[in-house]
Amino acid sequence: MKKLIFSFLIVVVASSCGDLLDETPKDFISPQNFYETEKDLEAALSGVYQTMWVRDLQCTYYNYINLHTDYASARGSYTSVGNFDKVLGSDTYDRLNSFWRYHYMRINRANVVLERGPQVGNIAENVRDRILAEAHFLRAFSYFQLLRYWGPVPLRTVEFSGERAIDVPRATKGEVYDLILSDLAIADRDLPKDVGSATGRASKWAAKMLMAQVYLDMEDWPAAAEKADEVIKSNKYSLVTVGQADDYYKIFAVKTFSSEEIMSYHFSQNVKPTFQEWYHGQGTPYNRGVTRGFTNLPNPETPFIQDWDENDLRKGFNLYSSYMDDNGTMVHLTGVGSTRYKKFIKDPSGDALYIIPIYRLAEAYLMYAEASCMANGSPTTLGLERLNATKRRAYGYSPDVVSPVDFPAGMGRDDFRDAVIQERGYEFFMESLRWWDLKRTGKAQERITEASGKTFIDHRLLFPIPQPEMETNKAITQADQNPGY
Repeated sequence: MKKLIFSFLIVVVASSCGDLLDETPKDFISPQNFYETEKDLEAALSGVYQTMWVRDLQCTYYNYINLHTDYASARGSYTSVGNFDKVLGSDTYDRLNSFWRYHYMRINRANVVLERGPQVGNIAENVRDRILAEAHFLRAFSYFQLLRYWGPVPLRTVEFSGERAIDVPRATKGEVYDLILSDLAIADRDLPKDVGSATGRASKWAAKMLMAQVYLDMEDWPAAAEKADEVIKSNKYSLVTVGQADDYYKIFAVKTFSSEEIMSYHFSQNVKPTFQEWYHGQGTPYNRGVTRGFTNLPNPETPFIQDWDENDLRKGFNLYSSYMDDNGTMVHLTGVGSTRYKKFIKDPSGDALYIIPIYRLAEAYLMYAEASCMANGSPTTLGLERLNATKRRAYGYSPDVVSPVDFPAGMGRDDFRDAVIQERGYEFFMESLRWWDLKRTGKAQERITEASGKTFIDHRLLFPIPQPEMETNKAITQADQNPGY
């Protein structure tokens, strides 16, 4: 059986697009049942976690979101996504529908845990509090993703099935933020500080990372800096040191977990995240026999990649144009796909797990650098040091020692923030953060237009509310649809 590793083994949901809002999952305790034991409640929570990584989210999130960058080129069935001068076509709607459905499925399952959990007897209060805190975290995580890409969305905070709580209007942006922060306050209070090797489970530090992201989005700079700083000063995590490009696999392909992991998806060797299969040609050491067309290729002619220093180890780690085949012959790629993504690969040794970070320490460093600068009106000494620590590591230097690649003191607020955003682009290349960074800083249209040669229109800043939602939710009309759709 294929399994995805959180702290326990969770069955991967490998379904394709389907009618998933009205669900009766076999692996999830029915909301109609009264939960009687701790085991019942843990099983319900497991059902919430299972929706964190499913095939349709692979298709939609990691392909679709990473195509909304200033270095990617859309191909195959995703070609229309790269037509930034047009509204999204109907051929993309099923993928977006699945993204929406799975997030509301997770929200619904979290609501079940939150409603039924207090009724369960025979359970220690600290265990109950921890389970409820995890459900609050997962609901907040889901609503933040929805808010990022659709703007204000319907808020469903109770179990919904059949006619219950289906007709809900779009909330205001402030109302969605309020719910997210309310959930995260509980998560921050009651989640454990240590989840051991269970890197897919939410911890107090994961809650603080999500809070920092939310505050960045809200431009509450002091709060964002504070939460990122709390993670760093916990001294629970440390940056992985590297001396050559492939040392970054100490973060993305290891047998257990790395020192900078805060929350990640871990995959055993017999489970390939589906999006990997679309980035590598058959016969390469990074694709073990799976035939796929390219849906997403890096465009080496974009300013982002052209300006990327060859001495930055992250460039060699993230991109490749040649490889050693199984016979020991060097193969140089040509034509379509002459440059490809390298970060998420099948480990050639067959030893390591696949790791896709949700939160890692480097992001806390860079969130603190940006937020402290914006709060102060100019770069802070500590913010500059944390920005430089991330960059030093990328050039093979010790993160803690002054180096020749350090950004200088005396930068202005805007130049410093631009430097942080660019470092985030290099550090989190293909980790689905670039689109959010470009969008929240107001640079998406300029950068993507420059990279693609197609004028990025305003309508593309938000996704269309899925048609099934429009048809079934009587509290939403066409007037509530996002502009242009």
